[in-house]
Amino acid sequence: MKYINSPISTINFKNRQIFIKRDDLLDTHFSGNKARKFYYFLNHDFKGIKKIISFGSAQANSLYSLSVLAKIKNVKLDFYVSHIARYLKENPQGNYKEALSNGANIIELNQNELSTQEYIENHILKNEKDYIYIEEGGRVKEAEYGIKILANEINRWAKENKKEKLKIFLPSGTGTTALFLQKHLNFEVITCACVGDEEYLKKQFLQLNSDESKHPTILKNKKKYHFGKLYKEFYEIHIELLKETNVKFDLLYDSLGWLNLISSDCFYNDEFIYIHQGGILGNKSMIKRYENKYI
Repeated sequence: MKYINSPISTINFKNRQIFIKRDDLLDTHFSGNKARKFYYFLNHDFKGIKKIISFGSAQANSLYSLSVLAKIKNVKLDFYVSHIARYLKENPQGNYKEALSNGANIIELNQNELSTQEYIENHILKNEKDYIYIEEGGRVKEAEYGIKILANEINRWAKENKKEKLKIFLPSGTGTTALFLQKHLNFEVITCACVGDEEYLKKQFLQLNSDESKHPTILKNKKKYHFGKLYKEFYEIHIELLKETNVKFDLLYDSLGWLNLISSDCFYNDEFIYIHQGGILGNKSMIKRYENKYI
């Protein structure tokens, strides 16, 4: 698979010109945020490796991306989830369906004593061999490899276009991409917490870099959101973006990201690049849920 430099396009939204780094266009099957995080594994030899072990939700973007990686590398994928909704089992769709079609072994734990991560690390890994273990959402040091390439693409574009005072915005799950971008970019990186709150995101940063002066800027959410739940304002901003820009964004991360961004001072005062991290495969099931609830 050839790795290409994703384009930076220009959109107009709420009477503002905005640059979009289109990582959603990297590749049909291996794109977006997870393509950057997993590029190290894609680009290095899997000699002696027979299995990838990871975990997350049954509709995680990482599940689909890892299933593609495992298929390319001709290894197995064991992906552990705490729960799979009955409806999803009976009506496979989105990342779950595509991962299954790629041969992913999705294992439902159905246990409440330990977190999924603790269960894997305490009970699964000691009985495995010849594997690569990738934490939820790609929170691994190897992610820096691909994210550094992304930073270099942005730095090069900014230099060629004489942009000296840019800000870079992206919503965060584990915060891995934002953290490594800040390390390698010549500009301030701004993000917001989409999974948990600001304190949770800070803890994720600290796991990879203890120097808080090197961390991205975190925009504080205006209200408390629970990841994966439906919020009318998420659907409304999604539809508004699609109508004004003709660009499809992710409903889980991008909707909250844009809501935070347009309510911040930097949206009106600064020139910035919004990083489109892909993940729209999961929109199909989310849109059905929104339409059933609000339309």
